[in-house]
Amino acid sequence: MKEKAMPKYLQLKQEILSWILSGKLHPDEKIPTEHEIASQFQLSRHTVRQALGELEKEGWLYKIQGSGTFVSRPKQKEQIDSKTIGILTTYISDYIFPHIVRGAEETLREKGYRLLLASTDNNKEREREQLETMITQPLNGLIIEPTKSAQGNPNLEYYLSLNNLHIPYVMINARYLEVSCPCVKMDDEGGGFLLTDHLIRLGHQRIAGFFKTDDLQGVDRLKGFIRAHQEHGVALATSYLISYVTEEKETKPLEAARLFLQQSQEERPTAFVCYNDELAIKLLDVIRQQGLSVPEDISVVGFDDSTFATATEVKLTTIRHPKAEMGAKAAEMLIQMIEQQTGERINDVIYKPELVVRESTRKV
Repeated sequence: MKEKAMPKYLQLKQEILSWILSGKLHPDEKIPTEHEIASQFQLSRHTVRQALGELEKEGWLYKIQGSGTFVSRPKQKEQIDSKTIGILTTYISDYIFPHIVRGAEETLREKGYRLLLASTDNNKEREREQLETMITQPLNGLIIEPTKSAQGNPNLEYYLSLNNLHIPYVMINARYLEVSCPCVKMDDEGGGFLLTDHLIRLGHQRIAGFFKTDDLQGVDRLKGFIRAHQEHGVALATSYLISYVTEEKETKPLEAARLFLQQSQEERPTAFVCYNDELAIKLLDVIRQQGLSVPEDISVVGFDDSTFATATEVKLTTIRHPKAEMGAKAAEMLIQMIEQQTGERINDVIYKPELVVRESTRKV
């Protein structure tokens, strides 16, 4: 079904808001007249009036009778008094995200901050909408997980606006390449290496890797997978590399695994390295459907040591993810940025990967 087009007045509202947030228009600066805006964008005066009316109602603009419309000043006092932190993640209730949010929430609550929670559903348009909403709130700071971080940052103007409004933010799991802010993440490349190294040391030479490459975590895990092959001198066939994006996660890796498993025993991979535990569990089902078993016929490893890792009869070898600790650390760093207000650079926190060996792998 084709998505409904955004009304013209909302498109114009976003454009004018981007002028304010990016610093193109400054506080107390007069904006172009209704007539000038209507001519520039080939819109009716009514549409322009609608857009300006919304921005005025939300506090971004103010009118002076007989003089025109001007850019409002940021409500800095309200922001400081609110003691509110926003958390924007790709998902809230799925997979490991509740643990991350809970870790942050406990730390923030102890320090007297309340939480404003939102998700992007791993959609960049949704990220833009949520950032726009968050910025209009009286916020002290933000904890953000980038959306599809390996596919660029079309919402950069909103991150620049956070800088312009002096709203500090910390990123978790990855950081957009264009921004400079503290980041709390895993050494994903190291984790991908450890998993693959473990399998190669068990004698596996034909290892298929499944990586979601629209986020930097997946790209880095793939790098580690390739590096382990290189360091051990094990040839890696390009056909054994399956990359996919979020929209394909329910189809492409499962279909590829099915095709691998339909090959003869001499040709098929002896091990699967999965982007995360969630995928690994799905591939366990595919393996069973082909009449094969783990680890007797094929070894499988996941990533994140989620509840999925021990939820089935075959317990997964995986990489431990700090989850709640990561959320708590991000909250601590953000509170430090808010309360010190020194502008001093806070260093990134990168967690060292830890291999958790269970029963889904064996020697060949």
